[in-house]
Amino acid sequence: MQDVQNRVDKRGIAIQRVGISDVYLPLQIKQEQHSQPVMARLKFTVDLPMEYKGTHMSRFQEILTKWHTNPIGQAEIGNILDEAITKLSSNSAHLSMSFKYFIEKTAPVSGKKSLLDLDCKVSAVKTASKNSMPFTLAIKIPVTSLCPCSKEISAYGAHNQRSIISVKINYDGKKTAINIKDIVSLIEAQASCPLYPLLKREDEKYVTEKAYENPKFVEDILRDCVLALRTLDDIHYFSVECENFESIHNHNAYASHVEYLK
Repeated sequence: MQDVQNRVDKRGIAIQRVGISDVYLPLQIKQEQHSQPVMARLKFTVDLPMEYKGTHMSRFQEILTKWHTNPIGQAEIGNILDEAITKLSSNSAHLSMSFKYFIEKTAPVSGKKSLLDLDCKVSAVKTASKNSMPFTLAIKIPVTSLCPCSKEISAYGAHNQRSIISVKINYDGKKTAINIKDIVSLIEAQASCPLYPLLKREDEKYVTEKAYENPKFVEDILRDCVLALRTLDDIHYFSVECENFESIHNHNAYASHVEYLK
């Protein structure tokens, strides 16, 4: 049978990324000594030299499918990208995957256990000519914020709201392993109070009072997150966004920051 993809293309345009997207696959995300089953949404691409008409789309699925029973961490992602570069005769390969990740939370007073779901995304790129593998971890972390102005001007009470802190961290995946739970704990500490899926009455009293004693504007939370992220080692750059879903306004409060460290 003729291999149409390998025919010569004469338009002189190399394609930077070509492959498959919106791929859903059950995976096991490796974190330190354990792994967690997730349903991941993936995009998997390589570069295509100008002389080739097309890439071999079926090979992307072949590479990915055999990983659905094996825990995947940074090293395994590197192996996937190496295999893509080899099997598709490319100079670079890129993989990104989004998934829900769950961490166990302990209520502050009752000690009740529950699971907090987090939107996560990891992505990595590898080039045949380089030994490094830039790796990006993105997490959306829900927290509580309480308005300092409302507390200051009110005879009693203060308005508070749920907030989402979106963090993206880029680093060299061959040198550093970053734990999702560690980043969540680091960021939660910068809010007025963390969120807990399960609260008994004594817990509700605790988190209400904790937020009241720790009021923060969206700008305060953002700046404290920046200071916290600067303490991480071997980071190339990070971005952080904070959005407060205002309880007394028909709009949200928003702040963001990007910082390059290397």
